[in-house]
Amino acid sequence: MPEPRVPSSPCPSKMKFICLTLLIISGTTDSRSGRFYVVGPADPVFAVVGEDVILPCSVKPNISVVDMRVEWFRPDLKDSQLVHRYKDHEDRNTDQIQFYRGRTKLNHQELQRGNASLKLSSVQVSDEGHYRCFIQSKSWYDDATVNVRLEAVGSPPVITVDRFDHSGGLHLQCESEGWDSEPVLEWMNSEGVSLSSETTEVQRNTDGFSVKHTITVHHRADKIHCRVKLRHHMLETMIVTSSKSFNLWRTSIILSSIAVALIVIVGILIAVFDHKYREHDQLQEEKGRIQQKYNELLQNENKKIAQERNQLQEEKQRIQQGECIFY
Repeated sequence: MPEPRVPSSPCPSKMKFICLTLLIISGTTDSRSGRFYVVGPADPVFAVVGEDVILPCSVKPNISVVDMRVEWFRPDLKDSQLVHRYKDHEDRNTDQIQFYRGRTKLNHQELQRGNASLKLSSVQVSDEGHYRCFIQSKSWYDDATVNVRLEAVGSPPVITVDRFDHSGGLHLQCESEGWDSEPVLEWMNSEGVSLSSETTEVQRNTDGFSVKHTITVHHRADKIHCRVKLRHHMLETMIVTSSKSFNLWRTSIILSSIAVALIVIVGILIAVFDHKYREHDQLQEEKGRIQQKYNELLQNENKKIAQERNQLQEEKQRIQQGECIFY
């Protein structure tokens, strides 16, 4: 059985009408002969663990595949194991891979329009890989491959108030982390107008990419949005600024600065007292060592004096004994 062929390169602009006519005639001929092409996505399909994903697959021309056999396989697994099977107008998944049980679904209404896309629920790490979409009629068959890749969606962006500047502007900082690729972070006001970031910081570590942008806000009343995007994923957070909030933030920052200053002063005082206390202890220890050495020297001198006194007594006794013998 011959393999389906993809149409050749595009026609010149002046031949569009003729080419279109030929394509229509060719499609009609293929339709009458029962031939079709199975089409999948050219790029990988990105999925997030825990979410659902659609694996695109359809036939060209858009003929019904209700009466056909539709099978999804994992060719990268041993024996090209079955992911989902549709046959004789119903799903037949007795031979389905165990960890796909209850997680695959075909839209039977879409099959009438040639759409055999597979819905995979609650994506798992083991779902990453290549999938084969195989469609067979009584006289023809074709297949296409879908590459499923997992992606890590980062944490929701967090907006924090950094500081006030001398002009009264409010410095805001937005940060998000844990992305598998470098995301796009942008600021917007309540009208959806993009605001330019003043500083941009991108880091990559074992947990993925993290981004941090800062901006200065001078409007007293506004809604500031921070949005992080990567491919079809988007996370957003918002902060409301007002005159009251400006005053509260300024007061809180001033109080925080005073508290920090007091903590620093107390820390310095504690360090000074601790240093003095340590010096006092060192002086006491030194005094004790000197006193101990003095006592040791005094004991040694007393021993020497006692020894010399004993020697003098012995000498005196010998002299007295010698005088008695002489007389």
